[in-house]
Amino acid sequence: MTSPVLKLNNVKRWFGDGDKRLHVLKGVNLEIKTGEIVALVGPSGSGKSTMLYIAGLLDQPSSGSIHLANIACEKMNEKERTLLRRAYLGFVYQSHLLLPDFSALENVMIPQLIDGKSKKQAKENALFLLEKMGLKNRVTHRSGELSGGEQQRVAIARALANHPSLLLADEPTGNLDPITSEKVFTELLTTVRETGLSALIATHNPELAQKMDRRVQLINGVLEEV
Repeated sequence: MTSPVLKLNNVKRWFGDGDKRLHVLKGVNLEIKTGEIVALVGPSGSGKSTMLYIAGLLDQPSSGSIHLANIACEKMNEKERTLLRRAYLGFVYQSHLLLPDFSALENVMIPQLIDGKSKKQAKENALFLLEKMGLKNRVTHRSGELSGGEQQRVAIARALANHPSLLLADEPTGNLDPITSEKVFTELLTTVRETGLSALIATHNPELAQKMDRRVQLINGVLEEV
């Protein structure tokens, strides 16, 4: 039996001290298997983004343990967490966060170059991913020359560029109109399934959540299966 790609065990996160302590996560447990796509749902302010930041090693839990690719993470220093993120994780945010002075192609190439790939390798892979996302004819356009849906497709391609084991997405279509949201989300799921990676995707959209393998719900700091 293979180990889960991600395992959160009794993860708690609070802010402040004493009587002013705010408990956001109150003992979250979650396992994500290889190739599994999990929807993270819950009302605004329930702690979904906090949970994703902890799962993505961008924040540390107040207590509890995190295993990514069977590696214990909670006691790592910042350099160790950065290297692990680069090796195993891809991120898609609600805002695309593209580099405005670079083309779609360059935005997808840059993380690969940082990871040590040659310019030729990075370009070939970026072109492949952008074509899969329906952007074959838009690769030379800068962020400001792309529609919202196109920008988010570039962001998805960028997140997949270094072949992560786990994709973390925080409301990846939240800023898009319903029709564009549906199209981009379908492309995201198709690409994730074809590449065989795992994903944890936060969404407010129940219709999008139902398209994933299973749903977990965060309410009052506690995670439950839906």
